[in-house]
Amino acid sequence: MLKFLLRRLLTMVLTALCLTFVVFYLTNLPPNLEKLAKSEASARMSDEDVAKWIENHGFAQPVLVRYGEWLGLLPGWTRTEGGVTTGRCIESGQDAATAPLRCGILQGDWGQSTVFKESVASIIGTRLAATGWLMLCVMLVMVPTSLLIGVLSGMREGSRLDRGLSIFSIASTATPEYVSGVVLIALFASTTTGISPLLHEWGWIQGKTLFMGTATSALDKITFWNFTLPVMTIALYGIGYIARMTRASMTEVMTAQYIRTARLKGVGFRQVVMKHALRNALIAPFTVIMLQFPWLLNGVVIVETLFNYKGFGWTLVQAAGNNDIELLLACSVVAVIVVLVTQLISDIGYVFLNPRIRLA
Repeated sequence: MLKFLLRRLLTMVLTALCLTFVVFYLTNLPPNLEKLAKSEASARMSDEDVAKWIENHGFAQPVLVRYGEWLGLLPGWTRTEGGVTTGRCIESGQDAATAPLRCGILQGDWGQSTVFKESVASIIGTRLAATGWLMLCVMLVMVPTSLLIGVLSGMREGSRLDRGLSIFSIASTATPEYVSGVVLIALFASTTTGISPLLHEWGWIQGKTLFMGTATSALDKITFWNFTLPVMTIALYGIGYIARMTRASMTEVMTAQYIRTARLKGVGFRQVVMKHALRNALIAPFTVIMLQFPWLLNGVVIVETLFNYKGFGWTLVQAAGNNDIELLLACSVVAVIVVLVTQLISDIGYVFLNPRIRLA
């Protein structure tokens, strides 16, 4: 196990370096740097002024050198003009002699956001925490519901219950978040359409809407009324996919020889399902469930924008739309780490669900 973990950790590091370099190269293309120069200095800068600004701020160096500086593996660039030394690791008004030699991701320096004018580390921490609560609520709703639907469908393959649950699973998976979110808002958070006007007219609800159509207030305090619609919008899409995988796995297990033998020996149907079939049937859905974490982290972009919930997805949109290179790079690092860690947990979980799986 230790050898397997070391090998996987080495692979994760190499994968992270490759992926982050690709993102770094794409975000540091000349058009992006020119746009950054004009947004930070002046929109009416000439081409010569833009080139000078890029050179003065260290962007004229080779991309591999700048990537090493961003990681913190290479010393940060410095430039002396008129007796004043400036550089990547030298803050405004700081003595160059006291400045650190390296200042990158490995040193915990994520840079400054050009849009929010704050530390990228603080922005990522706040926004990631907000999205973390959203992901937690989604998983608490999505995983038990999808497993229950999949197991019930797989237990009674071909029955009316199976067909009904399968139709629901396919419909929820085929409906993207930007459609289901708008539909849920129209049904439950509109004062003119849906069921909210009727419930208000009948005196069943005090407010004009059953749920809130925006989740902005959830950043201060999460309630059932402001968090239900964004959670349900994301959960509906994932429920169908996991349920279909669980059903397929459950159906295959229920036709296995050892299940038939247990039934012939007189073991009750419920006991066969819970003690013999369920554990083996959860191997494939376990991988799908672990894949939901990176999907949730990046898939909340639409939902957070739709419900104005300023989490990780909303921040990613703002960084990409405003050419905030440092913030965009930080978002990519977080996304890569989440994907790699969840894949490692998935591989380790295989061993506990099925010891017959060989690590080699």
